[in-house]
Amino acid sequence: MAVSSHPPRSENHESNPSTATIVDEADLPWPFGKLDGIDQDALRETAYEIFFTACRSSPGFGGRNALSYYPSEGSGGDGLGSGPGSPMKGNGVGMAVTSRIKRALGLKMLRRSQSRRASSVGTTPPSPQAHHGGGSPGMAFTVPQQRSRRPMTSAEIMRQQMRVTEQSDNRLRKTLMRTLVGQMGRRAETIILPLELLRQLKPSEFTDPHEYHLWQKRQLKLLEAGLLLHPSIPLDNSNTFATRLRDTIRSSDAKALDTSKNSESMRTLCNCVVSLSWRSHDGSPTETCHWADGYPLNVHIYIALLHSIFDLKDESLVLDEVDELLELMKKTWSTLGINRPVHNLCLMWVLFQQYVATGQVEADLLSATLAMMNEVAGDAKRPDREDGYVKMVASVMGTIKRWSEKRLFCYHGAFHRGTLGLMDNLLPLVFSATKILEEDVKGVVATEQEKGGVTVDAAGNRVECYIRSSLKYAFAKLLEKGNFNGMTFQVEEVTEAFVQLAKETEELALKEKAVFSHVLKKWHPMAAGVAAVTLHTCYGTLLKQYLAGVSSLSNGTISVLQRAGKLENILVQMVVEDSAECEDGGKTIVREMVPYEVDSIILNLLKQWIQEKLKKGKECLQRAKETETWNPKSKTEPYAQSAVELMTHAKDTVSAFFEIPLGISEDLVHDLADGLEHLVRDYTTFVASCGSKQSYMPTLPPLTRCNRDSKFIKLWKKATPCTVGLDNTHLAGLNDGNHPRPSTSRGTQRLYIRLNTLHYLLSQLHSLAKTLSLSPRVIPSTRHRFSNRRHLGTSSSYFDIACSGIQAATQHVSEVAAYRLVFLDSNSVLYDTLYVGDVENSRIRPALRILKQNLTLLGAIVTDRAQPLAFKEVMKASFEAFLMVLLAGGGARIFTRSDHHMIEEDFESLKRVFCTCGEGLIVEDVVEREAETVEGVVALMGQSTEQLVEDFSIVACEASGIGMVGAGQKLPMPPTTGRWNRSDPNTILRVLCHRNDRAANHFLKRTFQLAKRR
Repeated sequence: MAVSSHPPRSENHESNPSTATIVDEADLPWPFGKLDGIDQDALRETAYEIFFTACRSSPGFGGRNALSYYPSEGSGGDGLGSGPGSPMKGNGVGMAVTSRIKRALGLKMLRRSQSRRASSVGTTPPSPQAHHGGGSPGMAFTVPQQRSRRPMTSAEIMRQQMRVTEQSDNRLRKTLMRTLVGQMGRRAETIILPLELLRQLKPSEFTDPHEYHLWQKRQLKLLEAGLLLHPSIPLDNSNTFATRLRDTIRSSDAKALDTSKNSESMRTLCNCVVSLSWRSHDGSPTETCHWADGYPLNVHIYIALLHSIFDLKDESLVLDEVDELLELMKKTWSTLGINRPVHNLCLMWVLFQQYVATGQVEADLLSATLAMMNEVAGDAKRPDREDGYVKMVASVMGTIKRWSEKRLFCYHGAFHRGTLGLMDNLLPLVFSATKILEEDVKGVVATEQEKGGVTVDAAGNRVECYIRSSLKYAFAKLLEKGNFNGMTFQVEEVTEAFVQLAKETEELALKEKAVFSHVLKKWHPMAAGVAAVTLHTCYGTLLKQYLAGVSSLSNGTISVLQRAGKLENILVQMVVEDSAECEDGGKTIVREMVPYEVDSIILNLLKQWIQEKLKKGKECLQRAKETETWNPKSKTEPYAQSAVELMTHAKDTVSAFFEIPLGISEDLVHDLADGLEHLVRDYTTFVASCGSKQSYMPTLPPLTRCNRDSKFIKLWKKATPCTVGLDNTHLAGLNDGNHPRPSTSRGTQRLYIRLNTLHYLLSQLHSLAKTLSLSPRVIPSTRHRFSNRRHLGTSSSYFDIACSGIQAATQHVSEVAAYRLVFLDSNSVLYDTLYVGDVENSRIRPALRILKQNLTLLGAIVTDRAQPLAFKEVMKASFEAFLMVLLAGGGARIFTRSDHHMIEEDFESLKRVFCTCGEGLIVEDVVEREAETVEGVVALMGQSTEQLVEDFSIVACEASGIGMVGAGQKLPMPPTTGRWNRSDPNTILRVLCHRNDRAANHFLKRTFQLAKRR
C-alpha cells in the first residue's frame, strides 16, 4: 500500500493548503504489515480521535485548568520523545520553542513561533460551552469577541497538523461530553471510541445520509480491524460474538445501521464489541479494553499520529513544538499498546519515510534517523524484548537497508556534487541498519534469508560492492547513451562510439575521484582504486567484444586501441596513487586489472595485416603462374603484366604500411620486407622456369674417321657445278631479295620479355628498399635480428637475397634465350649448313647477315639494362655453335689443313659482329677473352696431322696418368667433356677425326679402330 507522509487534507479544511507527498510502495515498501479496507484519511482521523480522547484533560483540550507554555530552556522525561521541552508556566496556551529533542536529533529550530503559531480569536478564554459543545478554538472558526492574536494551544496545533475539519472536531467533542457525563475521571484506554461515536452521533449531525453512512462504515471498519482481523488477543474461531459482529458489519455495506438507542442492531453491536474488547489472555478481568492495540493496526494509527510533527509549509522540517507533541502522544500508548521501543522504532521510520517523501533533500532528517536508529539499537539489545518487536525491527531495518543500498548501488544516479552530504549521511545509516540486522536480530534475518528476503554481507564491508555496482550502473548509462545495446559490433559503425566511450569513461573515472572517492574513502581505504579497477574491467569487457569482431587492421581499430591504452594508463595511475598508503601497495587490487595489452594486440594486428597483404600477393603470384603468356603490354612496358601487378601490390602494401598511424618498429619492417622478398623470389623462380641451354644444343655425333671415297664426298663433287649451292638452297626461304629476315622465334622473344621482367623486378626492388630504409616512421630496433645481413647502409639490404636471385635468374634466362636463338632459331644457317661439304662453298657470311638481324631485333625488344648480358650470351652461344661445327659437325663436314685460313677469317668476321653491335655493349676485351678458346681450336686446324697426333699422344697420356705409351700399349680414349680447348685430348681427337688425309685416317683406325664415314 502507498504510505503518505501526510494524508490528503479535506477540501473543507480552511488552513493553508499543503500538498501531501506520496511514497511509492515499490520504492519504499511499508514494513509494518498491510491493513486492508482502511485508507489513510480514516487512519489519520482515527489517530486524532484517539489522541484527543487521551489528552482531553490536558490544557487546550477542554480541561478546566489550562496551563500555558512559554519559551525557556528546560528538560524533562527520560529519553527522546518523552517529557516536555520546558516547564509549563502561567495560564496561557503557548508552547515552548526550544526543543531538547530537536537538539538531540540534530534538527534546526524553525524560529517562526510568533508569526506561525498564533490564532486570530477573542481574548476571552473559551467558555465551557465552547469546550464541550460549541466547537473547538481551532482554525478558521469565529468567536464574536474582540479579535486579537494569541499563541495556539496544543489542541489547535494538532487539529491543524492532522487536517481535521471543525465539524469532525465538534462531533468528537460532543461524543466525549456525552460519554463522560458524570465520569470525567474515566481513563482513555477504557473507552471504545468507535462504539461511543456510533452511539452518540446521529445522522442528523451530518450534512447528508451519504456522509453519515461513509463515516459509520469507517468506524465499523476500525472495529473489524481491531477486534476481528488484527486483535491483540488471539480470537477463537468459535467465538459467537465475533461471528455476530462480522455479520453486523457486513450488513452495513448496503445501508447504514440503525444506531438508535433501542434498535436491535445497536444492541447486538454493543454486546459484541464490549465482549470482544474486554477479553484477557487468561480470561481474568482486565482494566483495559483492547480494540486498537493489535498489530499492525496500532502501528498504522500511531505512525499517522507521528506524521503530525512535520511542518505543513515545509514538510521536510520538524515543528519546534515536537517535545510537547510527542509527550502528549505518549498518552495514547495505553490505548494503542505502544511502548517506548516501539515508539522509538516508529519515530525512526517516520523520520526516514519523511526524508524519502520530501524528495531526499533534507540531510537533517537522515541525521535524525541515524540518531533514532542508535536508540533502536539499544532497545534491540534488551533481554526482555518481545518477539513481535524483533520482527518489526528486522522488517524496518531491512526496508531501510534495501532502500538505501538501492541508491548506494547506483550512487552516480542518486547523488551529485551538491548532494554529497546526503550520501555521507546515508552510508552510516545503512551500516548501522546492517549491524542491527547482523547482531541484534540475527535469527530473524536468517529466516528471511532462507525465504529470499533480506541479504546481509558477511564481510561487513559493503562500500566496495557499492563502488563496483554504481560504476557498472554509470558505465551502462554511457553505453545506453552511445546506443551500444543495438550495435552488432561492426567495426565501421562502432569505432567512433568506442573512442567516445573511452573518453567518457575517463571523465567518469576523474569525476569519481574528484566527487565521490573522498566520501567513500572514510569507509574503504582504496575507494578510487576500486572504482578504477571496475571501470577498467567494464571497458575491457566491451573492448574484448569489439576486438572479437575485428578481422583486420584499420585506422579506426588503431584509434580505438590507442584510446583504450590511454584510458588504461589513467586508470592504473589512479590505482597507484590511491594505493600509496596501503600495506601491500595495492598489489591485491592491481592483480584484478587484466591488462588490455594494447601494444601486443596492435603488434599482432600489424602482423596479421602483413600476412593478409602477403596472402593477396601469393594469390597474385598464383594467378600469374596460371595466366601469364609473356606478351608485353606495350612497347613502353616491355615486361610481363603479372610482374607489374605484383610490384604494384608490393608498393601499395608498403605505402599503406607507412600510412598506418603508428610508430613502426624496424622488426616489423623486416617482417614485411621478408614476406615481400619471398614473393619476389617465388616469382623470380617462376620467371626463370624456362628450361636450360642443354635442351637446345645438338646431340654430339659419334666419332668417325674421314674417308676420302665416302658416298657423301662423291655426291658433293657431282653437285659442285650447280649454280645454286647447298647453302643458298637452304637459305632461299630466309632471304627476301637482299634483305634477310631475322630468324628469332616467338618463343625466343618471350624469353626476352622474361629477361625484361627480371630487370623490372630488380629496379622496383631497389625503389621499395629505398622507401623502407628512408622512412622516418621506422623506430630502430634494440635487437639484432638480422645479423646475417649487412648493416642498413644501403637501401637494397632489405632484399639482398631476392636481388641475388634475380641476378642469377637473369644470367640463366639470358643464356637460355641465347642458346635458343643460336641453336634453334638460327640452326639452319649455323650448325645445319656452315661448312657442310667443304669450307669454301659454305662460308659464314649468310649466317652473319641473319645474326645481325637477330641482334637488331634483340636490341629492339630487350631493355637497355638487360642488353649487355643478353648480347654477351648470344656471343658465347655463337662461339659455342662455331666450335660445334668444327668439332662435332658430323659426317657432313671434312676439313683439310688448307681450310684453316678461311675458317680463321670467318671467325674474325663473327667476332667483328659482336664488337660492333650496339654502342659498346660488349667491349673488345670481353670478345677477345671469350674468343680465345675458339681461336685455339682454329689454330689446331692449321697444324699438320703429324703434329696433331704427337700433341694428342702427349696430352692423352698426361690426362690418363699413364705417362709414356710403351711397346704394345694403346692410347686411352679421352672422355668427351664438352669443354673444348686446344690442350684437351678430346678436342685434338675431334680435329683429327675431321682431318681429311691418310695419316689421320690411319692413326684413328690403328689406335681406336674408329669406323669410316659412309
